[in-house]
Amino acid sequence: MDKAYEQLAELKPEQAFEELGQSDDDRFPLLAASLIVARDEYPALDAEGIERIATEYARRAAAHGVDPNEPLPALRVINNLLFDELGFTGNTGDYYDPRNSYVNDVYERKLGIPISLAVIQLDLARRLGMPLEGVSFPGHFLVRMPVDGGLLVLDPFHKGRSLDAEELKERARPHFGNAEIRDEQLGALLAPANTKTVVLRMLRNLKALYVEREDLDRALRCADRLVRLDPGDAGERRDRGQLYLQVGHNRAAQSDLKYYLEQTPEAPDGDAVRQSLIEASAVTARLN
Repeated sequence: MDKAYEQLAELKPEQAFEELGQSDDDRFPLLAASLIVARDEYPALDAEGIERIATEYARRAAAHGVDPNEPLPALRVINNLLFDELGFTGNTGDYYDPRNSYVNDVYERKLGIPISLAVIQLDLARRLGMPLEGVSFPGHFLVRMPVDGGLLVLDPFHKGRSLDAEELKERARPHFGNAEIRDEQLGALLAPANTKTVVLRMLRNLKALYVEREDLDRALRCADRLVRLDPGDAGERRDRGQLYLQVGHNRAAQSDLKYYLEQTPEAPDGDAVRQSLIEASAVTARLN
């Protein structure tokens, strides 16, 4: 497996996420980081097997004559291989199945959501020297490639279909109160996402899924990983604190909720968080 994954896999899970959060973006390739997310759910994950699969995909694409100096024909080869020959597709039948977010499952089942399908597409492009980048776009994760002074934007959930500016603006509008999206706003929304940004989004997706399913232990695990990736994010500390409270870890809940209130004293949800802190403190006092 990629030595970057081996370096992370040698660490305890908590330490691996701290290392990801502190590292520069070039140190850990996206696939290696995504497999560290999957390792939480699959401790015996066969990373070597996935590496063999990814290497074989690159070999098959190269056999079709991929030339990084001809990006558009090369991109067609990548998309044809992944979405037509291999059959990767968006899971429209069960979009909220957590397996759609774990890259090892996506390799096996050929079903995913935009961000996990993008990880596989981006990894293949990296192995072939192609300049594809992820885009943490509102709603659905996308992929971009610079072409002739502009950008080609692709939707991995729909077999790598290209999206024009008007469709992108329409997709973004519901996330901005249905306001018109200006060209400069769209440009900012299409900024490339680094590895840390992608992993944060993957974990937030999973946290939301597990909260919805009332699987609090897994939701808390995701919340903890998010804090370790970005310790200064007060919102993530609040979410972890609320989950700690729900599972009965009251001292830990107190610490996170106090941090949130100290960092965001004017937060609109401050009263609710203070009430949660009072509950955690009361339980701790009774236990003492």
